[in-house]
Amino acid sequence: MAVPKFDEFLLPFLQFCADEKEHSLREAYDAMAEHFNLSAEDRKELLPSGSATKHENRVSWANTYLKKAGFVEMTKRGYFQIAERGKKYLSTNPDSLRTKDLLKFDEFQEFYPTYEKSKRSSSEQTEPEEEVNTTHSPRETIEIHYKRQRDDLADELLNLILDNPPSFFENLVVDLLLAMGYGGSRAEVTQATVTGKSGDEGVDGVISEDKLGLDMIYLQAKRYRDGTVGRPTIQQFAGALQGKRAKKGVFITTSTFSREAVDYATMLDSKIILIDGERLTNLMIDYNVGVSPIAKYELKKVDQDYFTE
Repeated sequence: MAVPKFDEFLLPFLQFCADEKEHSLREAYDAMAEHFNLSAEDRKELLPSGSATKHENRVSWANTYLKKAGFVEMTKRGYFQIAERGKKYLSTNPDSLRTKDLLKFDEFQEFYPTYEKSKRSSSEQTEPEEEVNTTHSPRETIEIHYKRQRDDLADELLNLILDNPPSFFENLVVDLLLAMGYGGSRAEVTQATVTGKSGDEGVDGVISEDKLGLDMIYLQAKRYRDGTVGRPTIQQFAGALQGKRAKKGVFITTSTFSREAVDYATMLDSKIILIDGERLTNLMIDYNVGVSPIAKYELKKVDQDYFTE
């Protein structure tokens, strides 16, 4: 059979979560393919852009919609389970679950950019990439969808980083800094490799600030699936920089920094840049590390000067 419409995945996805266990998106892909008896060819069918399979794209969006509506919740990065609202909905033995049902909840209305209470009818069920937006201008609509796609890509990148061994993260940090213009070529960067050990008094690596090596930047890289990097960890890193008479450092983590850690970093004489998981993946996207462009669109406007005598 053909891949079902987007919101036809919502109820089966929620029912898949009914066991109240933690699940990954990969498990959901397989479960939904089995539920709809999708063939191998069905699972390979691509979106028009060719950037992803239609089946996985629609399952991912079903997950996003259910999370935004409070029907499922994230338990840790890359994992989710059913929430109380989802259990309550399933207890009614529903025959279906569509986007119009999710629009009854304020959290989903806030997320759903095309929602207009007075205009959208219950029959207007379209896939996210096919929505007709009567609230925003065409340019706003493009920007909204661009941000959605970018956010989804960033989440996917972070999950892939966490699923790979620590050595992968160490090399990624070096690749990113090189892509940003630090340290010259990889062949020339002998001191940039993060050791993967406990670090030299709180320092994991060092890289040239520029291609001539006029100044050095010290690195600390922490790969955490959960948790927050607090002020004591940044204090230790700052102390290590002071011991080396260094003035510049970069602390990169896959998790987040506490407010106390951020405030402390801004008060130091040494310049310490904090890069959390969100900023890390956005820099990867900006500098094409771990991603590759698939399409480019230019927005143009009329040049009024050309038509003015």
